[in-house]
Amino acid sequence: MIEAVLFDLDGTLIDTAPDMGGALNNLLVEESQAPLPLPQIRPYVSQGGLVLTRLGFAGKVPDAEIEPLRQRFLQHYRAIVADDSRLFDGFEAILDAIEARAIPWGIVTNKPEWLTFPLLEQLGLAQRAGVVIGGDSLAERKPHPLPLLVAAERLGVACERCIYVGDDERDVVAARAANMKSLVAAWGYIEDASAIPGWNADGVVDRPADLLSHALLNIA
Repeated sequence: MIEAVLFDLDGTLIDTAPDMGGALNNLLVEESQAPLPLPQIRPYVSQGGLVLTRLGFAGKVPDAEIEPLRQRFLQHYRAIVADDSRLFDGFEAILDAIEARAIPWGIVTNKPEWLTFPLLEQLGLAQRAGVVIGGDSLAERKPHPLPLLVAAERLGVACERCIYVGDDERDVVAARAANMKSLVAAWGYIEDASAIPGWNADGVVDRPADLLSHALLNIA
């Protein structure tokens, strides 16, 4: 019986691609480079600022310049962190249903706290989540299990009674190491969907609307 639900953030709970992509394109324009179409950026959003910066400036700057550009990308992103980011379609009803059943839920993300909390606050989620663990909250981040272990502890639920939903292989790896069940959010930012079976998750959900009726949750 699942007693708590934990979500990844980018590409699972919230569609942050418009703002992440916008920040990258703002930086590219600032550097007199052509912006990239969002569909080209979208599959890489869950992999974070370094990967996005490398995507935008691949073959255009020396490797030594990537880190300073990444820092500028993050500042661009903070300025528009919730301009166009929204819960994925169907998630408001999902959170309502989880809360109506008094099942605690939380967020475990590799996004740093200084970007995570402003986003959640502007979307009205900061007070609803029972726990929020950012990529810089602890000494380790995913795929290390520590963030999930701490999240379960703070919710007061045994790990084996938790399920983690994410859109990256590292989410599955972290969940397995933490002795949690894992579901892949196939609607998320996945570069190669054909690789999902190889992640060996406990299940795959194609759209948020199907999440609550999945056999592992079955709380619809």
